[in-house]
Amino acid sequence: MKKNTVRRFGALVVGLSLLAGACGSDDAATEDTTVTEESVVDEAGSELAGMKGTTPLVELTSEFKDAVNAFWTGKGNEALTDFNYTAESFDAVLLIALAAEAAGTDGSALADQIVAVSKDGTKCSPATWADCIATVKAKGDVDFDGFSGPNTMNGNGEPLEASYGILQFGAGNRLDDSLTTYQLANAPASAVLPLSETGVSRKGNGVLKIGGLLPETGNLAFLGAPMIAGVEYAIDVLNKNGGVLGKPVEYSAGDSGDTSTDTASVTVDRLLKEGVDAIIGAASSGVSLTVIDKITAAGVIQFSPANTSPKLTSYADNGLFFRNAPPDDLQGAVLAELIVADGNQSVYILALDDAYGTGLANVVEEVLTAAGIEIKGKKIYDPKATTFDAEVGEVVAANPDAIVLITFDEGSRILRTMVENGVGPKAKKVYGVDGNIGNALGENFDAGK
Repeated sequence: MKKNTVRRFGALVVGLSLLAGACGSDDAATEDTTVTEESVVDEAGSELAGMKGTTPLVELTSEFKDAVNAFWTGKGNEALTDFNYTAESFDAVLLIALAAEAAGTDGSALADQIVAVSKDGTKCSPATWADCIATVKAKGDVDFDGFSGPNTMNGNGEPLEASYGILQFGAGNRLDDSLTTYQLANAPASAVLPLSETGVSRKGNGVLKIGGLLPETGNLAFLGAPMIAGVEYAIDVLNKNGGVLGKPVEYSAGDSGDTSTDTASVTVDRLLKEGVDAIIGAASSGVSLTVIDKITAAGVIQFSPANTSPKLTSYADNGLFFRNAPPDDLQGAVLAELIVADGNQSVYILALDDAYGTGLANVVEEVLTAAGIEIKGKKIYDPKATTFDAEVGEVVAANPDAIVLITFDEGSRILRTMVENGVGPKAKKVYGVDGNIGNALGENFDAGK
């Protein structure tokens, strides 16, 4: 059994050109593309075996996972099997709590302290939470390291470093945890930005109230339970340790839906009327872009544990938008390095048409091209399409070594069509990303969804 390993990836394209130079020339155009019955009908339940993907992820401790599950199942929910963005959601709540204590308010001024409590101070963590609170109450500086990692933030409120899990499907169309590896990525020095100050003043009432804008429905619903569990468990931990500003933290849950509905806007309107101080979410960058102006104009913090679109890096957010999921210029580079290291010489990219899909596709294309890998096509598709026969037909015609799928839950239907046309993971090297890589993908594939 292969042990989990950690590799560091410091610059966006370091080492890629050297790897590409060792790959040789592209002879794929001369290969036989005949689709045989054997290639179409794979071993039942293992059609996805070998597919790999990247997602922001650290090697979570069993203690953390067990504690979250004990809390979550204790509320009558099914046990979590995936923990995508659970730690990030937990840490987002604790960063907000620390910032409120440092600022002495639940008003918008707490936003000016979120970056400060993430770095350049006395190290503290959830395990030493009492020390964290004591230090900030004494007007000292803290450097909070959470379950999702260091959480060291740039001046614009996004992480400067990240850990990615490289996941792989095995038998039964489920992830094989024994094959998971971890890779660290750091933003280049040129990405470091000065601190953004809050542009809207809103007074607090002394009670920190957090709202949820997380995917209970929609094409990222598979991320809902892991993220909601992280948020609610964090609030439970805070309240069992004295709350924030001397009072219990309040929470109001809410659904984000996806960009095909106005669910997020309806939820945000309700949360703002309830007087929340911060909103955790959305999971989808596209959804966040539909409500960010409304949230930040009200002087309320929006903190996403999962948004990765580069569009949010320089967005005019009044200094009130934060995320501890890394932007996709980091994920795109990690994915590209993986593709090159696996010996591929040509790639076809399929990406959904939204801020997340197009942004990540552009980064992957840019880094692979710089490494000398041939991009045989980049298709931006409508995720609401009823079929993906035309898109997959273009992949078959291009005959690449590898296929990158930047999708949400429609990825299972795309994969089904790919398998039926002889370009599934058994025939080609297929790579996913955080929008689809998880056991829910295998479950949906098996169910024909």
